[in-house]
Amino acid sequence: MKYSKLLVAAAAALALSGCFSLPAGPAGPQGATGDTGATGYTGARGNTGATGNTGNTGNTGNTGATGYTGATGGAGATGDTGATGYTGATGATGNTGNTGATGRTGAKGTTNGDTTIIVPAR
Repeated sequence: MKYSKLLVAAAAALALSGCFSLPAGPAGPQGATGDTGATGYTGARGNTGATGNTGNTGNTGNTGATGYTGATGGAGATGDTGATGYTGATGATGNTGNTGATGRTGAKGTTNGDTTIIVPAR
């Protein structure tokens, strides 16, 4: 219980401390400057190696000669068109024949008005 009251009081004091702003106090004295360490020696620089020679460029081969183009042959002669034959005479059309006589229809039968039922066999 003792610690919880102390913790509540510390939290309240911390919360209230943000509500007040006070001017800054005077600056404190400056601290002494430390000694600088000794500088080490730098090693001597080595020599640069020689650059090698560039190789020679090879020769370019010659281009072969261009062959000649063969001659173009002449066009053959065009043949003549044959003569057109004559058309034969058209024959006469024959006469149309006569139509035969029309036949007569037979006499009509009479019905008796009775109904006939056909029953198939089992």
